[in-house]
Amino acid sequence: MAKGYYGARKNVWTVAKNAVEKGLQYAYVGRKLRKRQFRSLWIQRINAGARLHGMSYSAFMGKLSKSGIELNRKVLADLAMNHPEAFKAVVDKIK
Repeated sequence: MAKGYYGARKNVWTVAKNAVEKGLQYAYVGRKLRKRQFRSLWIQRINAGARLHGMSYSAFMGKLSKSGIELNRKVLADLAMNHPEAFKAVVDKIK
């Protein structure tokens, strides 16, 4: 598992073992952080798209839930970024 590490981290047993264990800890934490980072990115993209239509993110999400449209943040962010006409249709629907 220490293949590709530099210096003693690849061939001295104790150092390599410690390096691999620390790497596995970073990988575990990173899998949790990635979920947070993507949610934050989606929120930023939705906010930017909503502000183009004169709404804040919180107002947009509040009206979205009250209108009964069940689109998650991942889909909304994709619409806001790649399909602005579809996102505008969603905004018009909740206004």
